[in-house]
Amino acid sequence: MDVVIVESPSKAKTINKYLGKNYTVLASYGHVRDLPSKDGSVLPDEDFSMTWDVDAQSQKRLNDITRAVKGADKLVLATDPDREGEAISWHVLEVLKKKGVLKDLPVERVVFNAITKKSILDAMEKPRELDQELIDAYLARRALDYLVGFTLSPVLWRKLPGARSAGRVQSVALRLICQRELEIEKFLSQEYWTIAATASTGKEQTFPTRLVSVDGTKLTKFDIPNEALATELVGRIAASSFSVSSVDSKPTRRNPYAPFTTSTIQQESSRKLGFSASRTMQVAQRLYEGIEIDGETTGLITYMRTDGVQIAPEAIAQARNVITSEFGEPYLPSSARVYQTKAKNAQEAHEAIRPTDLSRLPSDVRGLLEKDQFRLYELVWKRTIASQMESARLERTTINIDSEDRKLGLRASGSVLTFDGFLKLYQEDKDEPDDGEEGGRLPKVAAGDRLGVRDLKPEQHFTEPPPRFTEASLVKRMEELGIGRPSTYASTLSVLRDRGYVNMDGKRFLPDDKGRLVTAFLESYFTQYVEYGFTADLEEKLDKVSAGELNWRDVLREFWTAFSATVDGTTELRITHVLDRLNEVLGPHVFPDEGDGKDPRKCPSCDEGELSLKVGRFGAFVGCSNYPKCKFTRQLNSKNGPEQVEDRLLGKYPETDQDIWLKSGRFGPYIQVGEQEEDSKKKPKRAGIPKGWVADEMDLPKALKLLSLPREVGLHPEDGKKITAGIGRFGPFVLHDKIYANMEHADEVFEVGINRAVDLIAEKKANPGRRQAAKSLKDLGDHPEDGKPIQVLDGRFGPYVKHGKINATLPADTPPDTLSVERALELLDAKAKKMGKKPAAKKKTTAKKKTAAKKKTTAKKKTAAKKKTTAKKKTAAKKKTTAKKKTTAKAKTAAATPSSESE
Repeated sequence: MDVVIVESPSKAKTINKYLGKNYTVLASYGHVRDLPSKDGSVLPDEDFSMTWDVDAQSQKRLNDITRAVKGADKLVLATDPDREGEAISWHVLEVLKKKGVLKDLPVERVVFNAITKKSILDAMEKPRELDQELIDAYLARRALDYLVGFTLSPVLWRKLPGARSAGRVQSVALRLICQRELEIEKFLSQEYWTIAATASTGKEQTFPTRLVSVDGTKLTKFDIPNEALATELVGRIAASSFSVSSVDSKPTRRNPYAPFTTSTIQQESSRKLGFSASRTMQVAQRLYEGIEIDGETTGLITYMRTDGVQIAPEAIAQARNVITSEFGEPYLPSSARVYQTKAKNAQEAHEAIRPTDLSRLPSDVRGLLEKDQFRLYELVWKRTIASQMESARLERTTINIDSEDRKLGLRASGSVLTFDGFLKLYQEDKDEPDDGEEGGRLPKVAAGDRLGVRDLKPEQHFTEPPPRFTEASLVKRMEELGIGRPSTYASTLSVLRDRGYVNMDGKRFLPDDKGRLVTAFLESYFTQYVEYGFTADLEEKLDKVSAGELNWRDVLREFWTAFSATVDGTTELRITHVLDRLNEVLGPHVFPDEGDGKDPRKCPSCDEGELSLKVGRFGAFVGCSNYPKCKFTRQLNSKNGPEQVEDRLLGKYPETDQDIWLKSGRFGPYIQVGEQEEDSKKKPKRAGIPKGWVADEMDLPKALKLLSLPREVGLHPEDGKKITAGIGRFGPFVLHDKIYANMEHADEVFEVGINRAVDLIAEKKANPGRRQAAKSLKDLGDHPEDGKPIQVLDGRFGPYVKHGKINATLPADTPPDTLSVERALELLDAKAKKMGKKPAAKKKTTAKKKTAAKKKTTAKKKTAAKKKTTAKKKTAAKKKTTAKKKTTAKAKTAAATPSSESE
């Protein structure tokens, strides 16, 4: 029995069917080991030795693999054909070696580019050894990313409160977005004019023209700067006669585009389908792993992480057959098109992304695929077929027209498609529209023909700033600069959104102020490490490692020597120094000149102080230099909004093989395993999307991370009891012996190590009681009506403003540091009305009325009581007098009558 290792369970199931009963195919579920999220995982002083950690879930997979390997005849490592796939195989092999289960067991490495029966069986016939150079390239990249992240991020936390993290590629990508925004803000629009006219032949055939020369000089863009000159030229054109000076017609060809690479499929699916880079890769992964067709699971496209544009000869032959049958002989070129890979590292450039069977038309699988899967498959199929089709043929014509005195020149340009070729099937979209002035078909004219010119139209224009990046244009720019590698672009862009460094304005990236602060900090103190040339040069070195031209430890050593020295240089850097520098760099953004002659940094409240950047617990804000005398603050124009998502299938839950769904509920998007069963009170396993995560970016690995919570961090060194990390109602936390300690960001749940967790627990223990007293964040002074204090506090559920017994939660877009008294009063009054209570001003009036009424009631009661007492006294006295009279009368009677004894 041979044991075969792949990444995913769906691949394992499919490949096991192809190979038969003599094979056991097991899934590693991706990487089985990683560097622990704590200091010391990479040790530069020990020749960059690395400590690898296996989580609980991966340990289960490795145990299954170990048991299977013990009785196997051979081990076949069949993970993906790229660098990451090679690394996964290496990790599995290293674990098995340490367990001592391999002994003399033969180990083979096989790779395949598509999950089809033929591809798998062919690959099994061509085994090789693990590629150590690719493994070295992986180790170098992983160590670099760790060293930059775990060295630079703490510097940010200490010197720039509110910052989240920095990364080798993400910080450079963020700089691109921020620099583009700065270009837009600094852009000064410039006015210019053009003059269009309609030319007509003697046969009354008309066509559009434009003014291109004046007084024998060719016009440039800004040669007509105002309306006055444009009007003058219109008058000159109207008073002139024109004739054709030359006609230039020439045929041209447009060749088809190369098949998709990872980068180009991300760009085109963004333009045509509206997919994010991560969504594109998620859907492509599903198409690669395949669907069931005629009782057999078959992959629909080849491997989607590639820099290569070449396709296999058999696929080219198949494409040519499809072109002939579907479009006819005229659309088939005389010879096959061969595309050459321009990737800097051909060893990592596999075959282009294409359908595994080009005769499988999109219409054949429409009913078998989900909507997004079908749209992406259709895009891949069209691009691949079009790449082998005949070129489009056009005829471009230019007509030059001069005035009789040769002082004014007009021009008409037209382009006619004489044969559509590949354009019949596919045309690549563009991120921005062209400024092209080409028209359509032009009438047949000859040099010397007289033309009429009418409908003169002067048009005013203004130059526009460069557009913000879309995902497609950013990916294209990163690839052009050599920043990162296309296979990592999707995760890089997701991190920028998850960290809150950027927002999306429609489909375009808008840097958040938090992102601009981080970029300005890194540009000021780590200049070299966010430069495009340095990052691209480092990527080339890493490519040379995978090509066997450089030693990976030498690359790390060279980088670390300079980088660690730069980090050490920031030790004495004070936050005040950082703020001074950021005020200088971000001044045009934070304090824009409105052009009214006023100082943009003058405090509008006290009219004396100077505005500058400040840093508080909740990030940066603008404050007055006269604080605490002047308490003016304002925020830095950040904006965020909730996401709305449609139900989406993410993949299978490994433990039960149930579907994992992304859904939306009353409280926002969440992850759910399976569906609610009828007549069952048991709810499906669910996990909410934590604050700071983007629902649209959710994929299977992220969902599995959330569903794996709570996570065991380790044992407390003092009592040996377990410490766990999770996300609850009040956010991320660590738990030890019934003591919960909160963390600021959800990502920390998956990264927090034992040292950090113990510190958090200790801090929590130092504040006994079920609830800690709310921390005062800001004192707004006394209420204008009743004189009681108004405070901004940090409570269990977040910041709020307090006055007396009324607590009003601050809106999410209102940082506590920027809250004004006026806004606080609005929030308090609104909360008072909601509670059925009256605002402070009305309360005062009501209290007076109640006091007066109470006094009146008391007076009435006293008068009534007095009257009642007097009446009682009179009655008692009257009764006493009557009784006394009766007693006296009775005594008199007794004295006049003899007693019985005397008788």
